[in-house]
Amino acid sequence: MANHLDLEEQEQLEQLKAFWGQYGNAITWGLVLIFVSFASWNAFQYWQRNQAAQASALYDEVERSVGTGDISKMQRAFDEMKNRYPSTIYAQQAALLLAKAAVQSNKVDEAKVALGWASEQGKDSALATIARLRLSTVLLESKELDEAVKILQSDPADPEYLAVVQDRRGDVLVAKGDKTAAIENYKKAYAGSAAKPDLQRLVRIKLNALGVDMEQSAVAPSTTGN
Repeated sequence: MANHLDLEEQEQLEQLKAFWGQYGNAITWGLVLIFVSFASWNAFQYWQRNQAAQASALYDEVERSVGTGDISKMQRAFDEMKNRYPSTIYAQQAALLLAKAAVQSNKVDEAKVALGWASEQGKDSALATIARLRLSTVLLESKELDEAVKILQSDPADPEYLAVVQDRRGDVLVAKGDKTAAIENYKKAYAGSAAKPDLQRLVRIKLNALGVDMEQSAVAPSTTGN
């Protein structure tokens, strides 16, 4: 009986050796890859947290500079964020702050550069759309109407901002003298802003100024029987 068990154990051992000889390297490398992937993920998480913390410190510097009106200091902090931490949300927020302060200081070119970066290079789609809208306002006030139209040409990634973009397109097209295209965009903005009553009311006023009464056009014409 003992010999029988010894033979079984020996056979199992031989099978295990054969299995390990065939698949041992693959199993070893698989385990190595799992451990490396786990370590890499932890390292990436640490890197992201570190990037965010350092970007946050620079953003605080930009924010503090707003009160003093030191555009040069804000610009330096933003440039560092843009170069070192471009993928963080803080970089986009800093661009918006810098642009606002620059406009208030009549430094329109600096504002356009900051907003252009936030709209084209920023990672957050909502902030990118806000930057596009603000840039279009700066361009509209600077009478750079063709550039403003170009900035607003595509619809935003976030449908939440679609009606706002359509409304702003209408503003630019009115300034260009394209009444027909302006009305078309205002009508789209009106239809898409039911959940934003303040925006819808403003768009209705603009349409009324262009001779379009949305409330009247929404009422179906009555018919009389013979």
